[in-house]
Amino acid sequence: MTNAERPPLALTMGEPAGIGPEITLKAWAARTGGDLPAFFVIGAPSLYREEAVRLGLDVTVREIATPDEANRFFDAALPVLPVTLDASVRPGHLAPANAHAVIRSIDMACDFALAGEAAGIVTNPIHKRALYEAGLKVPGHTEYLAERTGGATPVMMLSCPGLRVVPVTVHQSLASVATSLTTAMIAEKGVILAHALRRDLGIAHPRIAVAGLNPHAGEEGHIGREELDVIIPALAAIREAGADVSGPLPPDTMFHTAARARYDAALCMYHDQALIPLKTIDFERGVNTTLGLPIVRTSPDHGTALDIAGQGFAHPGSLIEAVRLAAEIARNRAAS
Repeated sequence: MTNAERPPLALTMGEPAGIGPEITLKAWAARTGGDLPAFFVIGAPSLYREEAVRLGLDVTVREIATPDEANRFFDAALPVLPVTLDASVRPGHLAPANAHAVIRSIDMACDFALAGEAAGIVTNPIHKRALYEAGLKVPGHTEYLAERTGGATPVMMLSCPGLRVVPVTVHQSLASVATSLTTAMIAEKGVILAHALRRDLGIAHPRIAVAGLNPHAGEEGHIGREELDVIIPALAAIREAGADVSGPLPPDTMFHTAARARYDAALCMYHDQALIPLKTIDFERGVNTTLGLPIVRTSPDHGTALDIAGQGFAHPGSLIEAVRLAAEIARNRAAS
């Protein structure tokens, strides 16, 4: 199947007052020689036209009625499938009335992916507080999409060239991590990661490095027993899923260049243990992928950046990598 025959990717609008419109325009403008897969964005066409003029970007915006039109127009114009905004947009200034349009964009993208009309979805950053005030009942994109696609356990994988990481615990206090970690939780996320490395990324024999929780991975129980009592019992299940598992490893020696060459992904115990090395290695090209869903979903690994919205400073690298990775996963799933 050629690129022109594959369903396009659906980009959500994200927070219209943030940097989403800017990086979407810049991502489309960065396509050269067909090296970026076709995508369309679900948003307000006027939003992208006005942003292009404001930033002096030479981007033609083409309104489309159905996803399949995106492949036809992508080379010459940014395809936009319309969603009506309920308030005018000022970059950097939230308009609560637009929260419902943001959610509609996510819903439409999800429906297109479930129906096979989109190969997958790439979500632009949302402003969570604005959506909570509009009635969003879950912590964010990941949980919302999991709920909307059948309630599967979603697993967040962050990646950049040279590193993939999965945090077992995510947005919670460091003080609560040790008491909330369970063998079942580690095993479940490790198994989902092993399956995704094979199916989504085409790695026939995945290698997973598992981080310890404590300094020096606990030093055989002398600096904490979580490695012995909680982490090690989970490794057997991950091995049974077909992965070559190493660990628990001392977290401070897992992420240098030679160490990273020995595994395909690192399973980390908490948020910053995973994200600090990734963002240090390549801050501008990090991608957030949700594993375990029946649809493909990636996202740039940054927020709405309201403080620089509309000023032309936003870097599109993370969104471009998210588009490329979503297309790669979609191709691998189609071939499996």
